[in-house]
Amino acid sequence: MNLNQVTVPSLDLERSIPFYEKLGLKLIVKSLPHYARFECPDGKSTFSIHQTDELPQGEGIYVYFECEDLDQKMESLIELDVEFYMKPKNQPWLWREARLKDMDGNLIILYYAGENRLNPPWRIN
Repeated sequence: MNLNQVTVPSLDLERSIPFYEKLGLKLIVKSLPHYARFECPDGKSTFSIHQTDELPQGEGIYVYFECEDLDQKMESLIELDVEFYMKPKNQPWLWREARLKDMDGNLIILYYAGENRLNPPWRIN
């Protein structure tokens, strides 16, 4: 089994699509006003957004995109007016993370974990 895609809700796809394109995702399906799908620049995963009348309550959805060049990626996104609420920071779980929110408040975490992504010291064998 392999993860194909993650889908997040959006109140307005026309506002959301440019945000995800700025992150570097390639738009491959545009079925407005209900659905849009993107191809991730690395690997074979896709990411999509779907129109909803109401957003989830509570902490919402967390989406992680791994970037080997995290600090440089963040700087290039800031130049495109993407706002981060947490700049790259080393976390206790051995990942370096930067955090931002999309147009609908979905939490987007850009991170770099390297070998620790699949093989942290506490991995169960």
